[in-house]
Amino acid sequence: MEKVVIVTQMLIRKPAKEVFEAFIDPAITTKFWFTKSSGKLEEGKTVTWEWEMYKVSNEVSVKEIIANKKIATQWGQPAVNVDYEFTAVTEDTTYVEIKNYGFDLNADELIKAVMDNTGGFTTVLDGAKAYLEHGIQLNLVGDKFPH
Repeated sequence: MEKVVIVTQMLIRKPAKEVFEAFIDPAITTKFWFTKSSGKLEEGKTVTWEWEMYKVSNEVSVKEIIANKKIATQWGQPAVNVDYEFTAVTEDTTYVEIKNYGFDLNADELIKAVMDNTGGFTTVLDGAKAYLEHGIQLNLVGDKFPH
């Protein structure tokens, strides 16, 4: 089977170091994604992310960190890879790509995973952009499924 990689991306008008830190440090990430974390992302460490409004949590295993460039994780049930890549376009702009891969699903399940993950990670990047560029907490993740 061909390897499927789901990619979402967004330009964020902030330096790569600042955008990278927003994904490493839960004090920032909770402003646009999950509501609670057991700790900061560190290579070799496993943390728990919670979405309290949905009563859902995930164990996130950090496989690799390259400062200001990449965070490689594995999470979910079944576990898949999620890489966050940060490319400095200029001193004050960063192109963020989230790559989700390692699915072992049949055709219908894979189509659903592609749709869910593309939509979900796009929402995360939209929220990150609004928060980092303008200081606005849009509550996109919480409002995605309000029931």
